[in-house]
Formats: sequence, C-alpha cells, structure tokens
Amino acid sequence: MASVNMADVKRLRELTAAGMMDCKKALEEAEGDFEKAVDILRVKGAKDVGKREARTASNGLIAVKHEGDSLAALLELNCETDFVAKGERFQELAAKVVEHILATRPADVPSLLESEFDGKTVKEHLDEANAALGEKIEVRRFVVLEGGYITSYMHKTDPQLPPAVGVLVQLDTPNAEVAKDIAQHTAAMAPKYLNPNSVPADVIEKERTVFEQMTREEGKPEAAIGKIVDGRINGWYKDFTLLEQAFVKDNKKTIAKYADEAGVKVLGFARYKVGQA
Repeated sequence: MASVNMADVKRLRELTAAGMMDCKKALEEAEGDFEKAVDILRVKGAKDVGKREARTASNGLIAVKHEGDSLAALLELNCETDFVAKGERFQELAAKVVEHILATRPADVPSLLESEFDGKTVKEHLDEANAALGEKIEVRRFVVLEGGYITSYMHKTDPQLPPAVGVLVQLDTPNAEVAKDIAQHTAAMAPKYLNPNSVPADVIEKERTVFEQMTREEGKPEAAIGKIVDGRINGWYKDFTLLEQAFVKDNKKTIAKYADEAGVKVLGFARYKVGQA
C-alpha cells in the first residue's frame, strides 16, 4: 500500500469535507493519486447517503434573500458538523436554495424538495451535497414575507462560522432605523409570537393549566387562583410575544410603544436559530 502524504490528506479533507480517516483511506486506495482519491470519496459518499438518514443534522446556517424592500425569504439549512457549515459548497447550496424559495414561494418543505432549479429537484441537489460532503444535509424550514417594508438581521455566534441566527421584520411603512432596532431586539430576545392575539389557543390553554397547578401547589386561596393565573399569563405574554416585550434599548417601553412612537406598525417577523425551535 502506498504511503500517504499527510499534507494531501489535509488538502483532500478541506476540498471534500470528508472525515480524516476516510481521506487517508481514499488516498491509500488511490495509491497517492489525488484526483482518483476525490472520485473514490464521491462514490463512497453516494453509497452512504441512505445510511445517514437517521443521523442528526443539528448544525448549519441561516440564509436570507431579499428582492427590494418588500419581499424576503429566510432559510435554515442543516448539516451535521460546523466543519461542513463553514465550507464553500454548503454555503453556495444554501444561497441557491433560498434564492429559489424567493422566486417560487413553495407552500412547504415537501413542495420545496419536489421543485426544480438548474435542471434538478431541490432534493436531488441536497442528495448530491450529502454524497459529496459525507453528511446529512436537509432543509429544516423556511419563510417568505411579502408586503410593507422588510429588513433582515443576521448574527454569527462564532466569527469563523456562517450566521446561526436570522431575523426578518416586516413594518407597514419604511423606517430603516426602527426596523433594524426591532430586528436586533428579536435576535436577542427570541419572541415566539407577534402579539397575544397571535398565540394559538392550545398554547395558552397549556400554559394556563400549568399556572393553575403551580398556583394551587403554592397554597393560594381558591377564590384568588383565577386572578393570579391571569396575571401569570400576562407575564408570559411579556416574555414571549414581540410587541409585549420590553425593548432592549429602553426597558421602560414595550416594542409596541417604541413602534407606535416612531409612527410604524410591526406586521410580522420571523426568527430562526440553527438547531432550535
């Protein structure tokens, strides 16, 4: 068996994102021929695609694409390791997929996977990346916002990695400064809903049940439980709905008040963080 140059192993790993041992074995099998080793890894990757289905893709990136000031898409594309996430091929794939989402506006992830660009379905593009990079690659979620004035904010949790947090904020009228403030607030404070009216009834019912049990266990008088639970629900709104949250730059104001004073309305938002709900 041919001896392997570790510099070639490192270069092969950087090019293909395959594991160190896989690169070493491929070079050994190719008897040191670098291009042949690349082909060996590609074949191996294609064979291993099915085996990766059960693996967890909890790393990745958030990608964004705008068309003017009133249309934007946000995408979470996942992989298994941050090594692949920071690679050029993975990031190029994310850019192409989010651009395709903005152009076609599919209804959901299954519809997206069946749709085509560059002569192949999105699923085929993902499978090719899966084979080449040696990891499970999947679209976790995406959203398209249209209308009004939309801005985005992308945040890197590690300067060596692509953005792990992405936010879209939609206002009724243009105001770049306010939109940026609210987008940065949203990235930091992670609201789940726009306002109390947008929280699904089953979510509130679940929270109310928990608060009722908690209040009874604290020994509060039965007659006071309803009022105490209502207060705790209102506190929950302040934690998890964007417009009820205290503005991070001025906690004496809610986001709703800050927007109102600026003469704008927040119509909607989206916040994705890699690997989180």
